[in-house]
Amino acid sequence: MQITRRLEFDAGHRIPDHKSQCRHLHGHRYALEITLSGEVIQLDGDAANGMVMDFAEVKALAKEHIVDRWDHAFLVFERDEPLVSFLRSMPDHKTVLMPCVPTAENLAQRAFQLLDEVYRDTYGNHLRLQRVRLYETPNCWADAVRPE
Repeated sequence: MQITRRLEFDAGHRIPDHKSQCRHLHGHRYALEITLSGEVIQLDGDAANGMVMDFAEVKALAKEHIVDRWDHAFLVFERDEPLVSFLRSMPDHKTVLMPCVPTAENLAQRAFQLLDEVYRDTYGNHLRLQRVRLYETPNCWADAVRPE
């Protein structure tokens, strides 16, 4: 069985080597979809009975580890030195240094890496993160999926 929870957040970024508009500072209303697989929990009297995982718990963990950290932040490649220096010059600016250029593909992969250990087999139901889909726009997204 698979379940998916969607969350949204706003963030800015730029793609320093891009040949078109994305090289400029700009932002997106991102949507993050987290797909988990596992067996349906069969524990009479348990709040998660009949579920793979409670959607509220899926949301809480994603908010803690991704959304609250990236929301209303500027996601910047740590080696984009002019931009890093500029953002550091602004007191209390919410900047997230990324080990990769913050493309949709890299952000999806980074989110997968950060969340993979978060969603564990808590109930013995073989719970696993299967996919992180990151929408950069309503028409453009990237999927980071568990390797076969």
